Amino acid sequence: MANTNVPHIVIVGGGFGGLDAARALRGKPVSVTLVDRHNHHLFSPLLYQVATAGLSPGDIASPIRWILRKQSNLHVLLANVRRVDPNARLVHLDHDDSIAYDYLILAAGSTHSYFGHPEWSHRAPGLKTLDDALAIRRRMLLAFEEAEREKDPAKKRQLLTFALVGGGPTGVELAGALAEIAHHTLRHEFKAIDPESARIVLLEAGPTILPSFPESLRNSARRALRKLGVEVWENAAVTAIETDAVAIGGGAGNPDRLLAHTIVWAAGVAASPVGRTLGVPTDRAGRVIVQPDLSVPGHPDVFIAGDMASFTHQTRKPLPGVAQVAKQQGAHAARNVLRTIAGEPTAPFRYRDPGNMATIGRAAAIADFGWARVSGYLGWLLWLFVHILFLIGFRNRLSVLLQWASSYATYQRSVRLITEAQPSEPDA
Repeated sequence: MANTNVPHIVIVGGGFGGLDAARALRGKPVSVTLVDRHNHHLFSPLLYQVATAGLSPGDIASPIRWILRKQSNLHVLLANVRRVDPNARLVHLDHDDSIAYDYLILAAGSTHSYFGHPEWSHRAPGLKTLDDALAIRRRMLLAFEEAEREKDPAKKRQLLTFALVGGGPTGVELAGALAEIAHHTLRHEFKAIDPESARIVLLEAGPTILPSFPESLRNSARRALRKLGVEVWENAAVTAIETDAVAIGGGAGNPDRLLAHTIVWAAGVAASPVGRTLGVPTDRAGRVIVQPDLSVPGHPDVFIAGDMASFTHQTRKPLPGVAQVAKQQGAHAARNVLRTIAGEPTAPFRYRDPGNMATIGRAAAIADFGWARVSGYLGWLLWLFVHILFLIGFRNRLSVLLQWASSYATYQRSVRLITEAQPSEPDA
């Protein structure tokens, strides 16, 4: 339990921000409690690989207690955070429990945003957790199995049509991986259908996919997707998601309605609702509008990191919701807590951008480091190296490296298992 003789710091969230905040407090004269509703840290950049049967859940996740097992001043709690009372300095948990804190670091991440249409979530699941990834994997693989049994040609075409909503990195990576499954992995495995006939449509409401990348890299990614057989529809805003169909408005030349049995949402995110319970200003995505030092206005003992923070002091717009932002903000928030405890002024946060990467498929990726832009095979090799490097634990690194090597050599995906529906997945 927390040591009452030293300041007690509560960290909410065991993702990239929370984990780096905890590590920054290792060996310091403080007591730390880390709270998360999952018992594992998830390497979310590779979550799409679980959804597309390339990796197992255990390859990209590690127990939080194991990761922080050598940190003697830290206590881990598995619990849901319901709300925060910053005036009473209390974090309220499920089961009517609560934790008192001297300092609080909120790094609870984000969830799906359906832009005011939560009813779409049942027909178009998003990708944020391992449960989400397993449910999407099940839907994708079942679509081929159901098509094999279907007698009606029109229904068969619908079953083999996949719509991915959102042209950011997640949507692009899912589209590329699914195309590889259809064109390579499943070849010659079915008798009544040709998996290569699967139609994969990537829908982007804006004028271009991957808007955070330079135009040359966006064009390279678009060419790579089309080479894989992916249809890229830009200026195609989704206006409704129906059972087995997506309604589309705008975009000259696109149909008003796309018949698709499998629909995956990769279009929008919203900050964890815990931020709204602070009673301070938030932006449209629910992110807390933070001070330059990442503290909450009016509450200098509360700091925000990662997807929950609307930090506009550097670029006049919120920083992207990527792992590196969360890691740097988590560590900086922890250091500012230590400065406050020591009676020193806090330091403003400044993001150091290491670059932006996305993979499109086999031997194709794009990378923007500012000083250099790389695409194709070299970009893919850099993408592999970076992701292996940042995985937690030697076992995970070795396992992922071996699975990727096998997949590259054989075109196979090792985890094509159809498991029972997850509790959050609606019945078909």
